[in-house]
Amino acid sequence: ADGGRVKHDSPSSSPSAGRKKAQQSPASKTRYSVNAPGHCFRKVTLTKPTFCHHCSDFIWGIVGFVCEVCNFMSHEKCIKHIRTVCSCMAPTQVRGPVAHCFGPAGLKKRFCCVCRKHLEGSSALRCEVCELHVHSDCAPFSISDCRFCHKDGGQDIDTYQHHWREGNVSSGARCEVCRRTCSSSDVLAGMRCEWCGVTAHASCYIIISPECSLGRLQNLILHPSCVRICSRNFSKMHCYRISENSQHGEMDTLDDVDTPSTVTAKETQSSGSPDTGKQMLKVFDGDDAAKRNQFRLVAIPRIIKNEEVVEAALRALYIPDEPQGYELQSYGQQGLFTDDIINRNGTPDNKPVFKDSASEFWLLRAKPRETEVLKIYAGWQKVGINHVSVTAGKSTTVDSVIKEVLSLLGKQNENPENFNLVEVLMSSKQVQRQVLNGQELLLDKLQEIRKISLRQMNQTRYYIEERRNGVVQVNLLLGGLPTQLDKEEYTHLLSEHLAIKSHLVTMTHVYAGQGAVVLQISCFSEAERIYMLAKDISISGKPLCSLVIPDITQSKLPKGSCPLLVFVNLKSGGLKGREILYSFRKLLNPHQVFELSSGGPLPGLHTFRDVPRFRILVCGGDGTVGWVLGVLESIRHKIACPEPAISIVPLGTGNDLARVLRWGAGYSGEDPYNILISVDEAEEVHMDRWTILLDAQEMTEDGKENDFLEPPKIVQMNNYFGLGIDAELSLDFHHAREEEPDKFNSRFHNKGVYVKVGLQKLSHTRNLHKDIRLQVDKQDIELPSIEGLIFLNIPSWGSGADLWGSDSDSRFGRPRIDDGMLEVVGVTGVVHMGQVQSGLRSGIRIAQGSYIRITMTKPIPVQVDGEPWIQSPGQIIISAAGPKVCMLRKAKTKQKKQSGSLKEVRSDSPAPSDGGQ
Repeated sequence: ADGGRVKHDSPSSSPSAGRKKAQQSPASKTRYSVNAPGHCFRKVTLTKPTFCHHCSDFIWGIVGFVCEVCNFMSHEKCIKHIRTVCSCMAPTQVRGPVAHCFGPAGLKKRFCCVCRKHLEGSSALRCEVCELHVHSDCAPFSISDCRFCHKDGGQDIDTYQHHWREGNVSSGARCEVCRRTCSSSDVLAGMRCEWCGVTAHASCYIIISPECSLGRLQNLILHPSCVRICSRNFSKMHCYRISENSQHGEMDTLDDVDTPSTVTAKETQSSGSPDTGKQMLKVFDGDDAAKRNQFRLVAIPRIIKNEEVVEAALRALYIPDEPQGYELQSYGQQGLFTDDIINRNGTPDNKPVFKDSASEFWLLRAKPRETEVLKIYAGWQKVGINHVSVTAGKSTTVDSVIKEVLSLLGKQNENPENFNLVEVLMSSKQVQRQVLNGQELLLDKLQEIRKISLRQMNQTRYYIEERRNGVVQVNLLLGGLPTQLDKEEYTHLLSEHLAIKSHLVTMTHVYAGQGAVVLQISCFSEAERIYMLAKDISISGKPLCSLVIPDITQSKLPKGSCPLLVFVNLKSGGLKGREILYSFRKLLNPHQVFELSSGGPLPGLHTFRDVPRFRILVCGGDGTVGWVLGVLESIRHKIACPEPAISIVPLGTGNDLARVLRWGAGYSGEDPYNILISVDEAEEVHMDRWTILLDAQEMTEDGKENDFLEPPKIVQMNNYFGLGIDAELSLDFHHAREEEPDKFNSRFHNKGVYVKVGLQKLSHTRNLHKDIRLQVDKQDIELPSIEGLIFLNIPSWGSGADLWGSDSDSRFGRPRIDDGMLEVVGVTGVVHMGQVQSGLRSGIRIAQGSYIRITMTKPIPVQVDGEPWIQSPGQIIISAAGPKVCMLRKAKTKQKKQSGSLKEVRSDSPAPSDGGQ
């Protein structure tokens, strides 16, 4: 809509809607009645295809109605049915303030939840936890209405309601009430619960029962009622372990940018032209905005009533108050000048008229008030938004307000000294709480806030809460410490580098194998000091890692639940890892999603240590799966779940283990919701793990062992172990990736480099059978003429090739991932490997066995699950590594057409087991 060509309409929700009309100026207004509070609709002439934000239908004709504050567009017939509140009234809809965690937006088409316009360019932001999408200049006007994912300190909330978010609903989503399509790709329309995924129209969702069951994923979601964390001094970014270095530099200046107003681009571009009859004002909402040079642009006619200028400024700042209580003051280098903006000879009724002025910057000020009506919310209410209104005068103190509120809430018999009045600033990035002094004059406090920032006042709420002497308990996990030390040594090390206070800090867990400890801290300031200091300290040249760890109350876990612990390796799969991380944080509780670059798998496994039954989803390559399995094996005796089953989202290059377990050859943009459904329906299978002992020794000319060259090395193997040409190609590929790591961000490029390396080895010959001796189950095996020897635990090698082959052979049994046997296969060179990769040949079957001994007389390249190195001469022993590990194999499903609604997405029943192949 071309808003510059039409007259403005004022909001009916304004208390002054019924006052007598004065003689109209060139900017006069016609008022329209709406049921939704805050909107200020005006009639506009449409110059391009436009859709209604209420019904999502196309607006036929050239006339529509748009809200001057939030850009809500509507048919004339829909205005009386609108239920969506305006963005300026959003603070009144918050049940419990929870801050957002803003990060750079993705590539999908989205609409801003504040100004309702399409998000374009790099200035768009999104919350990492919920479905809030905003422009960077709209973010300061969004409020803290993120998902409630944990109990903070002494909170006790047992009933969880739907958390509704308007717009950006998946294509084809249907309304839960009327079953009609409620999504739109053209406007911000439709409502969606960010826990259970149910969708509805804005006019239908109020009919749905408020209690949320968490939907189809309820068995996988870590219920918020069982997660507790004391986060007073920590932002939500810290609590959810969201890496701050992954946020772009624009995040640091989120509150320091110049924020344009809600005027259209045409108005902004033409504001300097005298032909448009418009002038642009730069308006500050208080002293803080003026200090930061943070203004809003307001487009007004050259001649306009002063009151209408103030009203336009209030709308640009999303403040739903009446203009009579505010005034504009000129802001210049010498100070404030109020007389410059008024010309009192402009209208027949002697109304002040705002004329063209040389001043560019203006301050919007609230006029002094004799009394103030305050809404006080009851902090102990578990459901809904409950408040009472009180009037504060010049002599009203906090204590007198507490007494009056208790009387209004039916608690007049309670002792007022047992209650606090808490001021809560519900800004989008952080919720700030302050307990007010009992003798503090409340009216002076409000005027002080308005002087600093009118926007801040609009986002401030007051709660009455019971005084509690709650026990402070902050858990920090510190990683990056030297390994294999005892508790006393770790205590001394932390006292030396962090100067921890022993009477406030208790070391509750020690993970010597991973070089990590868990501290329980009984003071917020001490916890914050240790957290921040640890991030800047290195011990033995290795930087420390500090993470805030939540507590999971086992008794609060829903009966029969099996929450999913998710690990994401951002270094795998290029940018896909970040999108998967974001999707799983939205679909699940962010406290169950862990980024492996922050401390590895240990923080997640420690968090879930008391959960009696859970599953694990690893998003990464086969190396990432091996990493998680290794840490899980080392701390298995410290967790309550005896055998967590592991599923995979394949983000690596080869993904052989994921292929065997039917999770696919690689992630190619599958719906994360459907992935979680598949994990829930997957069947458990067992898989062998193997221990490889590499004992390097100096060999004499006759092949006998002599002195040790280096200490013995022990590694774990899940997929395969290779010697010779196979490992040599992996080593060359590894070196190429180390030289230019930025280029290795896709599977296609990685495989191209692998082919190039292979071609360079075509003329290479290595008589591997002359340099090693093989013994399988204590039986000497004669080797044929080969260049590579590979030991297989799974029937997939080198990105899905069947190296063993499918032909039956009476000498050997059928390979399985849980048969306790390794398959020994040889390859004659690069050409043979290429033929195996293309399916033309299989490898040379040599043996099957459970105990392997290899004697090497020369240095030979080796690789374990894709990790290559040069191994010195000596002995290599491969044996079973204790108990089998539990894996999840994706159930066989029939392809079916998916509906856009999350409630209608279902998978078929799992097919019978096929024995691990």
